[in-house]
Amino acid sequence: MTSSEELLPASSRALLHRIATAQAEGRTPSLVAAVQRGGRIVWSGSRTCVDGHAPDGDTQFRIGSITKTLTAVLVLRLRDEGLLDLDDPLEKHLPDAGAGEVTIHQLLAHSAGLAAETPAPWWERTPGTTRPTLADVLGEQPRMHPPGRRHHYSNPGYTLLGALVERVRGDSWAEVLRREILEPLGMDRTTPQAQDPHAGGWAVHPWADVMLSEPAEDLGLMAPAGQLWSTTTDLLRFASFLERGDDRVLSASSVQEMRAPAAPSEAGDRDGAYGLGLQVLRVAGRTLLGHSGSLPGFLAALWFSVEDDVAAVVLTNATSGPLVSTIAADLVGIVADAEPRIPEPWRPLPEVDDELLALTGPWYWGTQVHTLKLLAGRGLELRPLRGAGRGARFEARPDGTWVGLDGYYAGETLQVRRAEDGTVDHLDLGSFVFTREPYDASAAIPGGVDGAGWQGLAP
Repeated sequence: MTSSEELLPASSRALLHRIATAQAEGRTPSLVAAVQRGGRIVWSGSRTCVDGHAPDGDTQFRIGSITKTLTAVLVLRLRDEGLLDLDDPLEKHLPDAGAGEVTIHQLLAHSAGLAAETPAPWWERTPGTTRPTLADVLGEQPRMHPPGRRHHYSNPGYTLLGALVERVRGDSWAEVLRREILEPLGMDRTTPQAQDPHAGGWAVHPWADVMLSEPAEDLGLMAPAGQLWSTTTDLLRFASFLERGDDRVLSASSVQEMRAPAAPSEAGDRDGAYGLGLQVLRVAGRTLLGHSGSLPGFLAALWFSVEDDVAAVVLTNATSGPLVSTIAADLVGIVADAEPRIPEPWRPLPEVDDELLALTGPWYWGTQVHTLKLLAGRGLELRPLRGAGRGARFEARPDGTWVGLDGYYAGETLQVRRAEDGTVDHLDLGSFVFTREPYDASAAIPGGVDGAGWQGLAP
């Protein structure tokens, strides 16, 4: 079963071939996938071992830890409303948590040092009633590492974040989620409990083509870490939100903050990082953002590329087998490589500020030449003229300065310094002086300029 819109036939066939191979070689009862470009679903397909029962974009599968990304959005909403700060100790808002002096930011980024799992028995295959309190979730030794030192994935950490949401909002995590994310984004097929049509979860024997039904437990307090059921259609709506933001849920700038790496990578892992509730991967020179998920009987992956404006979701109902994260990444790559994004037409700025225009062009930090460009909204961009180096985009502030948005100068202040006669003397960027000429003797260069000036080497 497949459907496509606007993709080239060769791209559609390559996508179908990829999921068909994955379902056959991964030995999974069923697999459904969909690809989105420019905010629109352009391809979907599925494979199944039961003729006539192929899942589609409306079929629910359990999505496991993709749930964590939605929980993270709820926490960022509280921050944006001024109800908490990400650097707050969790105990400030949840004094009975029992996790020590870990911060909300550390919990979001899995750098709080908490254990990866709850105490036995395995929480994914036992009822949530087995762990009725946070103490039951954390156990007697909740911390494995000093907070903030390393990335150590923690399922109990997101239980604490769910409890934080409930404490601040005064309502259940599931109800807050429905009201503040699912309804505004139109994700009406994303629910804590399965709703028809939905797939059943299966384990496939590793050495024989036979299956075993998996239990679908209500996870109780662990729900914010992995409870949800969803569909490819709903998850691609969520991907659009994570790429662009939606002021009804979370601003574009806060979503961008979620996407930035926020925790040290695991030792030896140079191609992966973790933001605030989002995984960050480098695959074949492409940055992918999203999350994977698993629960007994189910595997899920959602990846998107902001640069390519392509997203892919893969859902399957097997405990192990298909490498769904790799499959979803491959689907993004197939479309992005075969049908590269067509850039928007170049257009002039809507208005020109002559004073800012006069600042553009070459500037020198010592002897290193940079270029300053004027952007929309009085923004500026400073980049090395040649090769890699320190550069950034800057956003205008009301006080006439600019603040760095990315790169080495993120958060740093750029100011125009003027001489007594009002002419521009230099640019000050976090104490670095940029002048119109290399070591301009007429400008306020730190340490001054040798009065002998530039010299050659006598023969």
